[in-house]
Amino acid sequence: MQRGFAVRWSHGTVAELLTGRHNSLGLLRLVLASAVVVSHARILGYGGKEYLHSFSGGQTDLGKLSVYGFFVLSGILVTRSGMRLSLGRFLWHRALRIFPGYWVCLIVAGFAIAPVLYWKLHSTLDGFNGAHGPLDYLTANWAVATNQYDISGVMTDAQSAGLVHNGAFNGALWSLRYEFLCYLAVATLAVVGVLTRARRAVVLIAIALGWTVVSQASTFAFWAGPYDAHILHNFQLPPFGQINPSFLVYLGFAFALGAIIELYKERIPVSDPLGLASLAVLVGSLHYGYLFTVGIPAFAYLLVWLAIRLPGMFRRVGAKHDYSYGIYIYGFLVQQTLALLGYTRWGLAAYLILTFAATVLLAVLSWHLVERPAMKLKDLRLGKSRDRKGDDVGRHVPTAVIEANPPIERAYADTAQH
Repeated sequence: MQRGFAVRWSHGTVAELLTGRHNSLGLLRLVLASAVVVSHARILGYGGKEYLHSFSGGQTDLGKLSVYGFFVLSGILVTRSGMRLSLGRFLWHRALRIFPGYWVCLIVAGFAIAPVLYWKLHSTLDGFNGAHGPLDYLTANWAVATNQYDISGVMTDAQSAGLVHNGAFNGALWSLRYEFLCYLAVATLAVVGVLTRARRAVVLIAIALGWTVVSQASTFAFWAGPYDAHILHNFQLPPFGQINPSFLVYLGFAFALGAIIELYKERIPVSDPLGLASLAVLVGSLHYGYLFTVGIPAFAYLLVWLAIRLPGMFRRVGAKHDYSYGIYIYGFLVQQTLALLGYTRWGLAAYLILTFAATVLLAVLSWHLVERPAMKLKDLRLGKSRDRKGDDVGRHVPTAVIEANPPIERAYADTAQH
């Protein structure tokens, strides 16, 4: 175990050092999830710009940057899982991690929070269970599709009344479709043997995605990523709903960077100078431009370096109890609810304190009552297929690290685009 934080050219490789519980991946996930909530507070509560928007010249903001970081981490951990597990068990683990918490979140929104807010607006529940009500909300969105953003017109009416600044009930959930599509991509690569026998194919995929990103982003220093890109037209992909190819490419590129780090971890040094340089490149590209040409790849290395090199006291965070997914799926919902109830009148600081108090409570309940019990089903026998042999790194990564890697996305995206 490392002592201190002395700068050295190399402490070893990612394969040697990103093992077992000796990393801060749990902390990084929690920070990224919380950063999304903080970033959304300004726009959901007060209709302003998010943090880092001005600093980055409109390229990104704190919430969106967290998205890319989380997809990088997912690329590492999900690829590791895909190499270790049989196809059926891999998909079973992924489904257990995403769907139970997600479904309960839909139920909480539709049947616990929505009727209270509907009553607040109309002083009656007449019409609440009509078209686009809570049952429609569940049936439209059950497959991480987010085909219906509002419930019984609650947020639409509240937005018209000037109480909220976004018409979605829980806009954060729409991005789960892209995360799950990345899972399916890993499953496909695993079942045809690419991950274990032809890993260079993953490099080619990453190069193709990267070329698409860089060829666009290099034309303008302050390119805003998928929000400026127009890669083909949106298309329907049952059961995931409408897919925006631009988001699929940009988020897929971040995920692919993580996959490459995992597949070539024995060749990637854990270097303090490289880690500090990646931080400088990230900050520089945020402020001076070209984030998507050099900044996102630098961010990918920075996250891995931090996971390994942060002091040991941070390694306990999230190693046993991972609340980051709950914070993500409930943060937007809580913020919209508080805004509609008028709690923004006390100022941004109070609004954030109330947001985190309620969000963390829901995240803790989600983890202990839903997510963790669901994950206990991961070892159910699924047919006669055997898991693939993994290396020591994969076998000794704790369950909370491998399975707890929820997605993050810019939760308030314009629903007309998606």
